[in-house]
Amino acid sequence: MIRPTLFFALVATLAVVSCKPSVPSRYIQPDDMEDLLVDYHIAQAMAEQGMKNQDERNYDQTLYFASVLEKHGVTKADFDSSLVYYYVRADRFADIYRNVAERLSHQALELGASEGEVNRFANLSSSGDTINVWAGHLSAILLPYPPYHLFSFEQKADTSFRKSDAFMFILNSDFMYQSGMRSAEACISIRYDNDTVVSRTTGMSSTGINQIRVPALDGHMAREIRGYVYLTPEKETSPSMKMMVIRNIQLIKFRKKEEPKTTVVEDSLKTKKLE
Repeated sequence: MIRPTLFFALVATLAVVSCKPSVPSRYIQPDDMEDLLVDYHIAQAMAEQGMKNQDERNYDQTLYFASVLEKHGVTKADFDSSLVYYYVRADRFADIYRNVAERLSHQALELGASEGEVNRFANLSSSGDTINVWAGHLSAILLPYPPYHLFSFEQKADTSFRKSDAFMFILNSDFMYQSGMRSAEACISIRYDNDTVVSRTTGMSSTGINQIRVPALDGHMAREIRGYVYLTPEKETSPSMKMMVIRNIQLIKFRKKEEPKTTVVEDSLKTKKLE
């Protein structure tokens, strides 16, 4: 029989282990922070729209961001200090931003999705000559230190793949850096039925739509597609916030259109010889 003192000690221990440490009241709480970050990214997207120079974009970003802070009843100092608090607690921050990224992916107004080629492929079905075959997560958050600096994927061919298919890897990049240089790289690598491997990479350093095209390998079918998004790690840890959000990930497959077959009709008329 367990003694009462031992029983209460076990209960207290389990309570401590099962509960996550609470966020100090001087910081924005996790649910509120999630809501604020969703609005923050939507505001940044609105500031990016239209033909503007960098000064105009910066002005609009500041204006829209001020509106977001006012809506949530917090100051910029509160926001900055809370970001730093969550940033240095990577596991908790990753959980918050995973929810933020998923919510943004399902917003009617998606960041950048109304412009560029990405809009043409946003609602592709699972049939047709041009389809979105992406089977992984739609979004991810990267931080500039291991293991949070790398998003990798691997995808096998499905029944829709055909010989001479071409591919395009698309994603939205969104950097949130308080200081320092932004540097990331995306790569897609395709292995074909003859074991030929074709790889393409692109660098990223700003918010926007990124695309990697892989032309068709005539007469051969893709068997496996691999890739990654890599955020360059910092050599030294820093309290200033530095992170990258990738969203609206798509893998578009283009089926090569067959050339119409032409048939040669021979003239069956015979020329008679004149005598």
